[in-house]
Amino acid sequence: MNTSTTLIYDGSFNGFLTAVFVAFDEKINVADIQKNNESQSGLFSETETVFTHVEKAKRVWNGIRNKSNNAISNVYFAFLSEAEGVEMMLYTYIQKLMRTQNRKYLDYSDSTVLHIAQLAKKVSREKHRMEAFVRFQLTKDDIYFANIEPDFDVLPLISKHFRDRYADQKWLIYDVKRKYGIYYDLEHVEMVSLNLKDIHHNKTMKSNAFNSEEYKYQTLWNDYFKSTNIALRINPKLHTQHVPKRYWKYLSEKKEAV
Repeated sequence: MNTSTTLIYDGSFNGFLTAVFVAFDEKINVADIQKNNESQSGLFSETETVFTHVEKAKRVWNGIRNKSNNAISNVYFAFLSEAEGVEMMLYTYIQKLMRTQNRKYLDYSDSTVLHIAQLAKKVSREKHRMEAFVRFQLTKDDIYFANIEPDFDVLPLISKHFRDRYADQKWLIYDVKRKYGIYYDLEHVEMVSLNLKDIHHNKTMKSNAFNSEEYKYQTLWNDYFKSTNIALRINPKLHTQHVPKRYWKYLSEKKEAV
């Protein structure tokens, strides 16, 4: 009997791609692929720890991309969804992709292909929302700081947008849920680990961390936002569809609504 194996990786995307490489290279009968901090031993499977190897990860990345640019986008975005069991679904998806000689892997009647595409679409939608809903506040250290709390791990996806748009200022976007951020120092964007004691919501109460002038600008913006609203044309249901309430506590124009 061919013993099945659960592959344990470090939780990174490169780590996952390395696990895929090892599975293909060693012809492993994969029972599951799990993050090292979430791993559980199966009753009928062995475990193997896979250490991230960038070159091996690149070979898998290039292999998928050579098959389809759409497929590599789906794999990356779906991985960032952090959905339960997404690694094994992606492994199955990649297996199907590599075995086919045509475009059957884009056949949405296949439940795996459909589910990965749906996850990728949700992550893409959240990416665009974060690009629209980030509200920076100027700190006393002259760094523009923003909190976000996305449903999915989209920080890696939004860094280029903000680097291109705010190339002349230092900024830090912090993911409250995942306790890490991306920091731009006028030259490079890098990931930073943080464990902030105080989460700075855009409430009416002021914080000593920010420049005093920042609150004057926020007041002006809040007043402008209110003045441009036409009461007779307000559609609360449509508004919350476009701007879900879970984001309001981080929007300066919503200070009086949270």
